Amino acid sequence: MSRDAIGLDVGGANLKAATASGDAVSIPFELWRHPERLPAELALFSERWPDIPVVSVTMTGELCDCFETKRDGVCHILAALEQAFPGRIIRVWSTAGQFVTIEDANRSPLTVAAANWHALATFVGHHVPPGPALLIDTGSTTTDIIPIRDCVPVPRGLTDPERLRSGELMYTGARRTPVCAVLGSEVAAEWFATAQDVYVRLGLLPPDPNDCSTADGRPLMDANAHARLARMLGGDPEITPPADTLDLARRVFAAQRRSIATGIRRVIDYMAERPGAVCFCGSGEFLARAAWEDACSPSGARVISSADQWGAPRATAACAWAVAVLASEGGA
Repeated sequence: MSRDAIGLDVGGANLKAATASGDAVSIPFELWRHPERLPAELALFSERWPDIPVVSVTMTGELCDCFETKRDGVCHILAALEQAFPGRIIRVWSTAGQFVTIEDANRSPLTVAAANWHALATFVGHHVPPGPALLIDTGSTTTDIIPIRDCVPVPRGLTDPERLRSGELMYTGARRTPVCAVLGSEVAAEWFATAQDVYVRLGLLPPDPNDCSTADGRPLMDANAHARLARMLGGDPEITPPADTLDLARRVFAAQRRSIATGIRRVIDYMAERPGAVCFCGSGEFLARAAWEDACSPSGARVISSADQWGAPRATAACAWAVAVLASEGGA
């Protein structure tokens, strides 16, 4: 019998939380700048859901360079969780495909490091038909391309280094990726603008006057996105026509599509059969969809949109919702 549970995805730039019953929220938090504040930030979720006894967790924040090693990062996050959720049952998802206790996670921290993709793929496996399938999760920073076989994830790699080598992990996303990392010598090699400026200019992401997690700290509005992209061209908002930054945005979109499409084809090439279903997740689902169309259209595969099926809040916090549901179904 299912019971409610809290799911947490502790990242380096965002904290995402959801309950198995469907409430979901994502908040920006730059862990690498303020690791000491993590317990207080996590306590906000404890206060939001004070009566849910089970807390299920996955993470990627251990990669932050404020920690000397991933081991240190995992242990810091686990300690913050214990401080934020005293007296609750805390379980951590591991790449072995199961939850472990805080004690076990502290003893073997690398088995729970960067395991959020695995939790999501396990959850998605419950929603795709038997046979070969593919999960493409494009978030703010990265894209995961995970093969699934008969409803179970079958990745080539389990760690970040292994997954980068296999092509199942790509460091390109819809918000935090620097424009210069996409276009290289075509633009200034400076952190003047990021992908979210591109997609605000193109109307694929909504502007947000309250979001100042931008390259220059100014709000995520179209005029400011134009200004940031103008600097990538060696200009400024006064001397650079809006048409030029719109053209730049289109070039970035095309380049990211090509890059992710190449990754998709690479993963499909080592699958025994072409996927009969593909599931898109993450705040950059529009980018994953576009790359899939470039790579495989027409494919005949069944298309599953997490945003359409689950709603935008849960789709954005998909890894958190995944561990919440998995825990509620008895995995904790």
